[in-house]
Amino acid sequence: MVNRAVLAHRLFTGISRRHLACLIEELAAPWQAGLEGRRHAARGGIRKRAEGAGAHHQLVFVDRLVATLIHLRHDLSHAVLGLLFGVDRSTITRAIGEIRPLLAERGCAVPDRPGLRLRTLTDVFAYAQAEGIELRLDATEIQVRRPPAGRGGRRAFVSGKKKQNTMKATVIADWRGRTLWTDALRPGRMHDATAARNEGIADCFQHFPDVEVLLDDGYLGLSRDHRGQAITPPRKPRPGAPPSRVEQWERDRHSSDRITVEHALADHKRWKQLMRWTHCRDRLSDTYRAIASLVSDRTVNV
Repeated sequence: MVNRAVLAHRLFTGISRRHLACLIEELAAPWQAGLEGRRHAARGGIRKRAEGAGAHHQLVFVDRLVATLIHLRHDLSHAVLGLLFGVDRSTITRAIGEIRPLLAERGCAVPDRPGLRLRTLTDVFAYAQAEGIELRLDATEIQVRRPPAGRGGRRAFVSGKKKQNTMKATVIADWRGRTLWTDALRPGRMHDATAARNEGIADCFQHFPDVEVLLDDGYLGLSRDHRGQAITPPRKPRPGAPPSRVEQWERDRHSSDRITVEHALADHKRWKQLMRWTHCRDRLSDTYRAIASLVSDRTVNV
């Protein structure tokens, strides 16, 4: 068993000790409430012994949080984490299953707004309109295991771009590359624009007419339907086009302005679990949103 204080180091968790202290303060009460709720359901009523009686946790809340962060950052197996913390593998499995949803439900931090977090696409558009912020939106794909033979829906995960089985995440960032929102992941075969529409982006454009979103060429359909709000790069001039048109195209800074969302996606992929997902696909959505929330905390100097 390794010294548990050492395991809380930034090299293992991917976050600073100050950030870890903030997470402990924020998540301790929701975790305890969830624990008491599960105990109440198991008992079928209120507790009959005094609070604090009975067996104690082998893995306290702080260690459960640290183990989950190490799992997200380095993709260590539950058996290895059990060895490091001196507990059984099943204890680590339960701990990660409790902490990961709490991290996913936090949402993304807002720059210069302590305590305010964005959890839905509507929240992001409302924040952007109130602050006059131009958003950047893009999608990324994560390789996943191929579904077993004979199971329906196998083709849904085959990405036409990657030529692999993937799941697709849509991410919104601001002009400095700070993550503001990520969606529930979609099968890799789904088009980028379709994934955004399924999250309700058309309604957001309608209700927040002052918000502009920079997009790439994969969202030309959105640009056509929401002119002036969904902004895609200008088309490259054809051979023989007037010199003024060519000069205007060369001066355009769309790609330079939109590159910040690529930086945000790169920050997410530095967490090893998102390089290639080898676990159950049903857990990938919570994992991505948990990592996005942690990255958003770091980028606003928590």
